[in-house]
Amino acid sequence: MTYLRRDLLDEIVKWIDRKEVFAIKGPRQSGKTTLMKMFMEYLQRHKKVKKENIIYLTFEDADILSAFEKRPKEYLKNYLSGKKGRVFFLLDEFQYLKNGGKKLKFLYDTFENVKFVVTGSSSLELASSTGKYMVGRMFSFNLFQFSFKEFLRTKESHLYNAYLENAQRVRDFIEKGKISKPKDDIYKGALGGYFEEYIKFGGYPEVIKTSSAEEKKIILKNIFSTYLTKDIVELLMIRDVSQFRDITAFLASDMGGMINYNHLAQDVKSYFKQIKHFLSVLEETFVIKLIRPYYRNMSTELKKNPKVYFTDTGLRNYIINNFNDLRIRTDAGKLVENFVFRQFSEKESLRIKYWRTLAKAEVDFILDTGNEIIPSEVKYTRKPSANRSFRNFIDVYKPSKSLILTKGVWDAGKIDKTKIMFVPAWYL
Repeated sequence: MTYLRRDLLDEIVKWIDRKEVFAIKGPRQSGKTTLMKMFMEYLQRHKKVKKENIIYLTFEDADILSAFEKRPKEYLKNYLSGKKGRVFFLLDEFQYLKNGGKKLKFLYDTFENVKFVVTGSSSLELASSTGKYMVGRMFSFNLFQFSFKEFLRTKESHLYNAYLENAQRVRDFIEKGKISKPKDDIYKGALGGYFEEYIKFGGYPEVIKTSSAEEKKIILKNIFSTYLTKDIVELLMIRDVSQFRDITAFLASDMGGMINYNHLAQDVKSYFKQIKHFLSVLEETFVIKLIRPYYRNMSTELKKNPKVYFTDTGLRNYIINNFNDLRIRTDAGKLVENFVFRQFSEKESLRIKYWRTLAKAEVDFILDTGNEIIPSEVKYTRKPSANRSFRNFIDVYKPSKSLILTKGVWDAGKIDKTKIMFVPAWYL
């Protein structure tokens, strides 16, 4: 069967010969089950694992879940009987298993020649305290919706190749400070079009597979409804779904904004502790991501309030019921900013924060590589420039390089000794 390729598969198979459990976590309907099937094909084709030595079980099946929960050791023994060589157990929707972490540790320690792969549509630590039991026994991977790179790979190959070439220029600048611009970015119009399609409808696999805008909207509606019923009501036992919807809608309308817990509590007629809980749930189920402020000067810089972004702009657009083109949207800049955050967040070498002073000077993102900091600002325009806040940050912290994300513009410059590279936002 032909599947849309996922980059995470290449990362997972590098560690395939190790004993540790693989835990694949990510949003509901981000493609975890499909990734499992791709992994099964890889085992058979490249590792020559016999088909009968690969056992796939989904805990969404009530009968399988019930039998496994009662006597997990005996359940596995029945599958292992008569088999030779290494056996792979792929356990889908693992978060439904009660005391899953404790059971998995026992099975891991009991069966030497078994490799476990589990998936969860909410954080496994949240659902079953897996992390507490599996310290040193688990490799965790996150599978999010399709990245822009993965999305482009499903389109025209020449555009994808052009994207790869220019995205490498951006990586070279971030990692090495090397400035390199294309002589003529002949594909920026086509790439810009796909970029705006991606921002409008997001990267859920089923959304990408259909070309109809109306079908995309229906799919996003079903994804959100399923998330509420499966993760929020059934798994996490949150009964006040209406208030949860209200909080999610307020966050979506203020995407990229700083959270004021007191104001949010007043708006949705809730209280501080419940707001914190709902935000934690949204983050643990991979709907939103909170980033914290960057500061060194305790007296002049913001230290507490996080900013909120969504893991998928299509889902966010469904929540606020706005699928208009970017050219007529008042939130176009925020959508691009959210995209930039998502792209940065996939780079494990970067820690992402934002900067804001008490005087309200602000920089969208501060990238911390561990060795240096790189301020990054979104200016989705054809005439981008470094604003006063950006210059203030450079003046105070004197980074060696900085990045401005634009609407198709390549350029370079300097502020004092700080290199500035202007690049189209879609090449991140």
